[in-house]
Amino acid sequence: MNTRLPQKCLFPMAGFGTRFLPATKTVPKEMLPIVNKPLAHYGVEEAMEAGLVDIGIVTSRGKEAITDYFDIASAELTQQLDNTARSELLSGLQQILTCCSFSFIRQYVRRGLGDAVLTGRPLIGDQPFGVILADDLCIAPPGQDNAMQQMVAVFKQFDAKYSVIAVEELPTDELSRFGVIDALPIAGFPNLLQVSNLVEKPAPGTAPSNYGIIGRYLLTPDIFEILERTELGHSGEIQLTDALCEQARQGRLIAWCLQGRRFDCGGVAGFVAAVNHFHGQGL
Repeated sequence: MNTRLPQKCLFPMAGFGTRFLPATKTVPKEMLPIVNKPLAHYGVEEAMEAGLVDIGIVTSRGKEAITDYFDIASAELTQQLDNTARSELLSGLQQILTCCSFSFIRQYVRRGLGDAVLTGRPLIGDQPFGVILADDLCIAPPGQDNAMQQMVAVFKQFDAKYSVIAVEELPTDELSRFGVIDALPIAGFPNLLQVSNLVEKPAPGTAPSNYGIIGRYLLTPDIFEILERTELGHSGEIQLTDALCEQARQGRLIAWCLQGRRFDCGGVAGFVAAVNHFHGQGL
């Protein structure tokens, strides 16, 4: 039995974040705070809890705040917090830094998610790996595993032979903003679908289903070779969706239906909803 489970997780963080300009002119979108923790923190925390502790981050010019965040606090800040009621404020970050290792690589030309994943190949090597898009902030149902933990369980259940992508059932009028799957339920496995095809941002009325792909992936390493020969697709970019289509045609792609709640923090409305949710939790 193949028990080679992923330990690495890739975070594409090289985008411009144009929907949050002018703030993102100098502050990376991934560093925008949901109350007192940036989006990147929540994503890495999710990966860590799922056992994906080797973190690879794809960045670009002007994203130095990300590398600075995932580093030890300055001596001045630590001294300021010592022996005060605020001494535990950095404990969550310290746990991440203790449990995880971090590697960074630059994407010099932004040519889509597929290109960002391919850029991260030197950080991953020849092994299965997770991909988390930090601006999709996922919250697990009370008492249940987080999204990536549940996907790792699916990956293990199917002997690490299939890539697993997360999907969410969406309103019809939103589907043109997503990659959408064509899939059938897998008998005996609730919330799992066998994917036969994917369509990136389908025109209104042409989507093959109501299941849109969201920012969680567990990928087998052959995805890199597929991406290398993937031609430019929608918007003149290398689309990860197009590479996943090849795995789907080979019968090696499974979709997992998100259990919990997702906040689309790539847009203002979803970002504000996330802030309100976490503030309501007393954070």
